[in-house]
Amino acid sequence: MRKVSMFLLGTVAGALLVLFAVQPRMLAGVSAEAAANSETYRQLNLFGDIFEHVRQQYVEKPDEKKLIENAINGMLTGLDPHSAFLDAKNFKDMQTQTRGEFGGLGIEVTMEDGLVKVVSPMDGTPAARAGIQPNDLIFQLDGEQVKGLTLEQAVDKMRGPANSPIELKILRKGVDKPIDVKIVREIISIRNVRGRVEGGDIGYVRIVSFQGERTMEQLKQAVADIQKQVPNDKLKGYIVDLRNNGGGLLDQAILVSDAFLERGEIVSTRGRNPEDTMRHNAHPGDITNGKPIIVLINGGSASASEIVAGALQDHKRATLLGSRTFGKGSVQTVIPVGSFGALKLTTARYYTPSGRSIQAQGITPDIELIQDLPDDLKGKVETRGESSLRGHLKNAEFKDEQKGSPAYVPTDPKDDKQLNLALELMRGIQKNAAYPPNVKGAVPN
Repeated sequence: MRKVSMFLLGTVAGALLVLFAVQPRMLAGVSAEAAANSETYRQLNLFGDIFEHVRQQYVEKPDEKKLIENAINGMLTGLDPHSAFLDAKNFKDMQTQTRGEFGGLGIEVTMEDGLVKVVSPMDGTPAARAGIQPNDLIFQLDGEQVKGLTLEQAVDKMRGPANSPIELKILRKGVDKPIDVKIVREIISIRNVRGRVEGGDIGYVRIVSFQGERTMEQLKQAVADIQKQVPNDKLKGYIVDLRNNGGGLLDQAILVSDAFLERGEIVSTRGRNPEDTMRHNAHPGDITNGKPIIVLINGGSASASEIVAGALQDHKRATLLGSRTFGKGSVQTVIPVGSFGALKLTTARYYTPSGRSIQAQGITPDIELIQDLPDDLKGKVETRGESSLRGHLKNAEFKDEQKGSPAYVPTDPKDDKQLNLALELMRGIQKNAAYPPNVKGAVPN
């Protein structure tokens, strides 16, 4: 009983001591918080004063909506390069990319000499059925000249509701007169994944982006098509090309990683508070049936593609070949703000299964090979990585930040050194200690 009493006494006395010791700090904390709030409100008043001066006294009448948007963007871009405010139009465009489909014609385009140049029509789309060909130059859209428009503006005009018509005027090499084409728009699915068979014995899968919600669905289809063409006993493996894949949706990166893994952690995301930490694990089932994998990466491989590369490398499921990746190791959350648009805010860092952050570091390939630049590009191609972006998040684990690497990929596969080395490794023509990877070095599952 004496011990209990002493314990209780000690507890009560301790509580009193803690109470008296903490109370002044609590009061000081409240006072400090109030002071901080007071300073914040003072700064907001300053912003209001400046806004009013600009509104009333600027040499030209400003667009007040733009003033507010620019102020918001200034606040967000001051945090890091990936946080931003999306106005209603940009938010809608982002949602279109996320859905992976839109009303349009079904052509991949670029800009050349002020005109829209067709890279290729997509199979089975209105553009393909209308006879649109690669290298066609579109100079009119519904009677409006393309010259003077940006590529984004031209693409916006070509998109529209399904079943709505559009008239194009086209210049085609070898044809003297302009060609008039009338096309009725349809729902077009964005192709994020392309697959083919190399030499009758190797599957090649190119993942262009993780932007669309159908990336995983398209990957499954690409692999299934390869498996239909090549018997399992003749299929030597798969080359997964993530070069110049700038990222996209976190959930799609997780699903794609899971497609090649049987078990283990894929990625963890860690926010400001410990309770925000999330871990994502693989489930049984490998769509390649355990076939060898080589992943191609370069300086244009960023974010979601780095999650996939990092997971497959840490689990020794694949050999990474190419050059150091971009080094974007942060996660952005899109938060709608009513009819105004959305806030894209950096809310977490992500870590590979071994616990490494690749922020401003990138992922180093198991086999490093830099592409040869053609003479006309030498000295003109800038090598950039996350570490070169102004205001980027620092990596607490590494003091020395790493630069990016070249992002050049030859258009002709014959000139693609990285792809050709991957093919030779799979066929046993070339040997390297990193291929196949040593599973004994994999992270514990």
